[in-house]
Amino acid sequence: MGWAALSELVPYYPLYALLFLDTGLSEAQVSALFALWSVTGLLAEVPAGVLADRWSRRGVVVLAGVLQAAGFVLWTAAPGLWGFAVGFAVWGVAGAMVSGASEALVYDGLAAVGATPSYARVAGWVTAAELLVQVPTAVLASVLVAAGGYEAVGWASVAICLAAAALATRFPEARHVADEEDADGLAGGLRETLRRPGLRLVVLAVALLGGLDAVEEYFPLLAAGGGVPTVAVPYAVLAASLAGALGGALAGRAAELPDRALPVLLATAGLLLGAAALWVHPVTLLGVAVGYGVYIAVLVVGEARLQDRVPGRHRATVTSVAGLGVELASLPVFAAWALGGIGGVALVVLAVVPVVAAGVRRRAPVS
Repeated sequence: MGWAALSELVPYYPLYALLFLDTGLSEAQVSALFALWSVTGLLAEVPAGVLADRWSRRGVVVLAGVLQAAGFVLWTAAPGLWGFAVGFAVWGVAGAMVSGASEALVYDGLAAVGATPSYARVAGWVTAAELLVQVPTAVLASVLVAAGGYEAVGWASVAICLAAAALATRFPEARHVADEEDADGLAGGLRETLRRPGLRLVVLAVALLGGLDAVEEYFPLLAAGGGVPTVAVPYAVLAASLAGALGGALAGRAAELPDRALPVLLATAGLLLGAAALWVHPVTLLGVAVGYGVYIAVLVVGEARLQDRVPGRHRATVTSVAGLGVELASLPVFAAWALGGIGGVALVVLAVVPVVAAGVRRRAPVS
């Protein structure tokens, strides 16, 4: 959890969009940078998982921190369209490296001591730490930009990324014995995903669940549309983040519920979003926050069920396949908002419920 919190304590996070605009970029150029970041992550997602499985999951997490720091060096030392673009590309690769390797590293570490049933609880607390650290990150960013401008923010971000990478070197790593199937790398990992019906279904369920998190991008718009004054919008968004942190912290308990409870919880989250569409009022924002917390708990449990079913030798690769699915599954959420606002997103959430009901059932862990 310390590594997760430190990795998110990056003062650039709440400010980089403003950095781009203040450097003179247009809104269209900023959107192009975001698109480049997304595409880079998509292309690197599965190869990064293969690298983690074939080389070292701990090594990939460490390298990701170094690469992210390198990207921020470019932003700070050469602020401008090309510096930002190359930095985003490097950051996209770094993010892809972390997504599969970190989950595999934690699960195999627990498996080595016979504690895999604790994965949902541990992953939930990691998620909670990542959300809660947004508060000190915002404070740190405000202090740094006031004291030394974006340059101070940039170099502090570089230092924090390197510190997180250094901390990651202390992760224990349970190595598996390579066999002939391992030599297939990507092909072997994809075969594991495609040939096991239960694994295919849970990968799909986790991908669809993870894609729903795209709704978080719209919380500021939802708050403003609900009558919250502009100066109070950050606090309304923070309320949703805190609810998400609570949901993550309770994921261990959610994992102990009967399988039929998880789709019910997700449907409840969808209905709370729908209520915000039917009644536009600041009070309904509380329901949205509660729904987000419930969703995060279900997401963490789904990710834990995925890890229970993935063969260890391809764990990072298959997890990265699910991560690629998450990126693709976020697109319907964006489209639903564009067409129907929060009500459209609520319908997408409810549409995912049957897949989650079938995909996240308990199964015996796979070695």
